[in-house]
Amino acid sequence: MSTLSNRVALVTGASRGIGKAIALALANAGAGVAVNFSTQSEAAETVCQQIRAAGRKSLPIQADVSKSADVDRMVKSVEDKLGPVAILVNNAGIAQVLPPDQVTEQIFEHFLRVNLTSMFLVTQRVLPNMRKAKWGRIINLSSIAAQTGGVIGPHYAASKAGILGLTRSYAALYAKEGITANAIAPGLIDTDMAASIPEHIRSTIPAETIGSADEVARIAVLLAENKTITGQTYNINAGRYMS
Repeated sequence: MSTLSNRVALVTGASRGIGKAIALALANAGAGVAVNFSTQSEAAETVCQQIRAAGRKSLPIQADVSKSADVDRMVKSVEDKLGPVAILVNNAGIAQVLPPDQVTEQIFEHFLRVNLTSMFLVTQRVLPNMRKAKWGRIINLSSIAAQTGGVIGPHYAASKAGILGLTRSYAALYAKEGITANAIAPGLIDTDMAASIPEHIRSTIPAETIGSADEVARIAVLLAENKTITGQTYNINAGRYMS
């Protein structure tokens, strides 16, 4: 029996792309999965149907995870209908390619709120039950932009770099309580978001290939199943950044 059997996972931004792939992979590994979405309700329900077809419990749950009231409502609903969240995958985020001189204070703060503060809000909300259970997995989706600056802009790179510090802090603080925290920092992945990346960037990838959402999902399952990996950043970028 998988170590994830009867565990409850919450994946934010799980109606498509990497979030969807992770939600399905966690379900296949034995977990029940809450599928968070912001606007794409039909897509989220389709993901839930696939999870239920695999014999796992699932719940579509709408919430803007950058808003604390939405986060409270979302997590309470998951707890009431599926159980306490044992595996949290903070995946929800936004990206918009902008020249640095077009990044306003408002844009910068908006990206921090959606990409970084949201992870803090959801993590803080689920941590009490993880600590009570002496078991928890926090998996945060960062980006190669956190390490290289990337091509999207300083607003995006800063928000993704903050995720790495947030992850390491939780890892250090809760290592003795059976809770791990890790980050995944993808490079170019074959999703809708990748469509905005200029073609000349693709030619700079050493392995001359881009990753798939399923490859990222397999790393998420590894981190959910393993009790000793914590405080780490897993780079999946075909050699564009080597640590």
